[in-house]
Amino acid sequence: MGKGDRKTRRGKIYRGSYGNTRVHAVVAPAVAGAKPTVTKPVAARKAAPKKKLA
Repeated sequence: MGKGDRKTRRGKIYRGSYGNTRVHAVVAPAVAGAKPTVTKPVAARKAAPKKKLA
């Protein structure tokens, strides 16, 4: 038992995997008529104005 054991929680954390021992995420059931969440896109960074040559 330990880091190398695939069946234990510590082994799952070490390997970076998920399963019955280490459940990744609980998905909430969808509610009828609920609005989907909308994320705003990250604003694009403006380029510096070009320097005018004299």
